[in-house]
Amino acid sequence: MKKIIGFLAGLAVFAIIYFIPIQGLHTAAHLDLALTLMTVVWWATQVAQPAYVGGIYLMLLIILHVATPVQVFSSSWTGSIMWLVIGAYLIAGAVKDSGFGERIAYAFIIKFVRSWTGIIVSIFVLTFILALLIPHPWPRAFLIMSVMGVVAKSANMPDEDKSKIGLAVFAASCPLSGAFLTGDATLNPLAVADSGVNTTFIKYFEYMGVPMIIAAFLTMLLILFLFKPTREVHIDLDVLKAQQKQLGKITNKEIRTIIWLVIAIVLWLTSGVTGINVGWITLLVALLMSMPVIGEVLTAKSWSGVPVNVLVFLTSAIAIGDVGAKTGMNAWIANTLLPSSLPGNIFVLVLLIAVFTIVIHMFMGSVIAVMGVTIPAVVAATSHMGINPLAISLIIFSIVNLHYILPFHNLAMLVGSDPDTGGYTQGQVIKLGIPLTVVIFIIAIVMTAWFHIIGLM
Repeated sequence: MKKIIGFLAGLAVFAIIYFIPIQGLHTAAHLDLALTLMTVVWWATQVAQPAYVGGIYLMLLIILHVATPVQVFSSSWTGSIMWLVIGAYLIAGAVKDSGFGERIAYAFIIKFVRSWTGIIVSIFVLTFILALLIPHPWPRAFLIMSVMGVVAKSANMPDEDKSKIGLAVFAASCPLSGAFLTGDATLNPLAVADSGVNTTFIKYFEYMGVPMIIAAFLTMLLILFLFKPTREVHIDLDVLKAQQKQLGKITNKEIRTIIWLVIAIVLWLTSGVTGINVGWITLLVALLMSMPVIGEVLTAKSWSGVPVNVLVFLTSAIAIGDVGAKTGMNAWIANTLLPSSLPGNIFVLVLLIAVFTIVIHMFMGSVIAVMGVTIPAVVAATSHMGINPLAISLIIFSIVNLHYILPFHNLAMLVGSDPDTGGYTQGQVIKLGIPLTVVIFIIAIVMTAWFHIIGLM
């Protein structure tokens, strides 16, 4: 019934927007706005898997002559973003399947973790380390959860405490995935692309490393304060060592995986020198991992780890921003929803942008969809102020990616709320998400100050 109501609501929104005259919108922009809001309603009410909804939006843009196929698909598929996502999923699968990531996690935990605080801290440290090795948050979180499951079992933890660990794992992925350009191969390059300004792997880390580490630290402190264990934690290291021993000696497949990871990281780090786009580097390294003699890490089955639905959904989210810019919808949204006179003080401006972004995210839910609508609109509204569009884009991306009250507000949090993954409840997400909203405003100020110091803003 909920899906039916959502489906009909989306159609109603389309009809209302389309048939009501709106001053300042010509035909293409008017129709684009109607289709976009219909799509957003369907995404928010989860009438179908998001890629199906996004696919309908893409087809209607073309069939109704809102935009040409080239305009709809050019930015996503002729650029490097989609190929970066494909390469990232392949590399993430290689690291997971080879056992290398699990080996790192066990070695770290056995050496450093002895208490509940140690468990939570280790989750954030491991997430940061693996963010450089596994370019997608879900495989990282699943890998860490598999190891933490053994930790919880060794300590004979009750289910309530296990769910708190699950919450920490997926909550850590939100800020720390943003620290590296390849930390989330779906969202991070999209945030850069939405700004229209290119950057390198090193430059991205210079911009985002410090703010996201601070965001992760504050998130970790909130979790430690809000979620105490129901009883004292005693970790049985013998259980962990036995599990580690089952991994056996390092295999040839792991060695080859390590070599290719080192090559990828070196090429990412030197992309500013070589001039080679990070997306092309990522895909090439992934493909070479399948070659005989030098690779033999990826197989034909590895392609099954690249989800078509994510690619379609990402294409539709990118199209919202691109087509909206071409039709004039983005400029209209900016002129309508934002004050006609924006504050000249950059800190006040960023706080206003934060409020604007959070309000839209509360209703739209999808991080990618909010980015697709909000970033182009705010960039258009601030274009006369001389502010680097990349600074605006990264701030909005960080705000919307860190913000969640309910699980559906962030896809990583939604994935983790499943009993078979993180196992935490909607109530636990709300308990963390409400005070975390205050942290978001702190991070917005931190990012503004940091960008000003390094000359980006």
